[in-house]
Amino acid sequence: MDSPIAVIGGTGRVGRLVARQLLARGESVRVIGRSTQRARRHNPPLAQFFAADVRAPATVRTPLHGCSAVVYIVEPGTDDAGPDSPETTLHTGVRHVLDALLAASGSPHFVLVSQRHVTRRDHPMNAYGRMLDWRLAGEDAVRSSGLPYTVIRPGWLTDEPGHGHLHLEQGDVGDGRVARPHVADACVEALYSPAARGVTFEMRSEVGPGAGSPPWDELFTGLRADTPTAARAALA
Repeated sequence: MDSPIAVIGGTGRVGRLVARQLLARGESVRVIGRSTQRARRHNPPLAQFFAADVRAPATVRTPLHGCSAVVYIVEPGTDDAGPDSPETTLHTGVRHVLDALLAASGSPHFVLVSQRHVTRRDHPMNAYGRMLDWRLAGEDAVRSSGLPYTVIRPGWLTDEPGHGHLHLEQGDVGDGRVARPHVADACVEALYSPAARGVTFEMRSEVGPGAGSPPWDELFTGLRADTPTAARAALA
């Protein structure tokens, strides 16, 4: 791509895999995160680090300016309210980033990493600050933004190297685990595949022998495009 790609949360375990893969493809990468100390330990040497907080909209404008794509992989807090609640990063933070991108009059591809179960409000994960509700609200904001997008809903994350068959599913049914390297692969591959635009999907890995590199174009082509949806208002 001709312009930089921003990885928000790029010093996290999935984010730094994404950043490294993009650098290996020769891309210019901007890693955006809150912790300079963490960046010293984990930021890839060739990636430019910007200290910024999605909860503070003025801090994200400069690092997002001129970007051709954004990968949003932010780890939420679990408080019921306040600055470390899921609402602040999974919904408000997403909206701040979207506002900054739209104000810049560009049309970057927005890849949002969400999670399975977001449509199941009775799932135990929703007890942590209504995490699933706010993830879904963030998804809806992305889908209604007018930007090209991909929403990825991984299952339970593992640190396995990515063995076994990978499945992309839709409808938010079932369960499953997925390796972090597979999630990073999906984020990167989605940026280069037209078939990955305008879709929301879940991911899981089937335990078993390694199946080689997943056929990403085939997997993306098999997905249904999202139907138009309006962003939800702030949840009551």
